Order: sequence, then C-alpha cells, then structure tokens
Amino acid sequence: MPRRNDRKQSSRRRIFFKLRAPSAQKVQLAGSFNSWDPATRVLRRDAKGTWKTSMLLEPGAYEFRFLVDGEWHNDPEAEQIPNSFGSTNNLLTVM
Repeated sequence: MPRRNDRKQSSRRRIFFKLRAPSAQKVQLAGSFNSWDPATRVLRRDAKGTWKTSMLLEPGAYEFRFLVDGEWHNDPEAEQIPNSFGSTNNLLTVM
C-alpha cells in the first residue's frame, strides 16, 4: 500500500537581492526578515561589481535596506516607503 506524504509543503519562495556597488568593500542586507541584523546576511560581489544573495521567505510584506561600507542604501529598483527615521526603506511583497 502506498504511503501518504503527510509533510506540509513549504510556501517559502527563493528571493534574490542584488545591488550594483562596484567600489564597495562590504555589502550586507538587513530587514524585517532578519530582525534588521546586517551581520546575518553578507552579500557576494561578482566580477562586474554587483553584490548578490538569496534567501527563502514566507509570503508576506518585508522592509529591507542594504548596508554598504557602513552606510544605509536602498535598492533603486524596489518600491520605497517612509520609515520612522525620516528616510525610506524598501518594501518587498512575497506572494
């Protein structure tokens, strides 16, 4: 008799992040998905100076920013919303 698979399928999606910063020495990603801790996600630079990473995220809305050599930057290609510090964060919606 075939066994039924009782494992719940994951609804997480692989999300790719990238930022063009060819002169940067270090780029980190922080957001509501990692408690705004940039140390948990350091990006890797490719030969053309684009920094990249990916992560699995559950459906929902997330705010994020990049920390580039100690200074906060937004993804110019992503939606931006005001934050409580008088600047903006990026907004990501995972379906």
